[in-house]
Amino acid sequence: MSRSYKKSPVCTDLTSPRSRWSKRQAAKAVRRHDGIIENGRSYRKLFCSWNICDYRFYQTKEKAILEWEMNARLQSRLSKERMLRNWEKFYRRK
Repeated sequence: MSRSYKKSPVCTDLTSPRSRWSKRQAAKAVRRHDGIIENGRSYRKLFCSWNICDYRFYQTKEKAILEWEMNARLQSRLSKERMLRNWEKFYRRK
């Protein structure tokens, strides 16, 4: 079993089927373009970037604990240990 972990606590939306499909469609549009694509960011004009869903959430362990302590609803639903396991699952482990 791997002992590696994420260097920064980030949770991304790379697992959703919609974002994966959108990125694949954007790559196809760029590859199949007949004209010349100039250097730089001109490839962005071939596919609307608003159709690609890239969400990135950054939350430190201290911030997660503070949010849990301030929110009574979270405290009633999750214990502190369970909340920390969820944080590690989404933000720490690969």
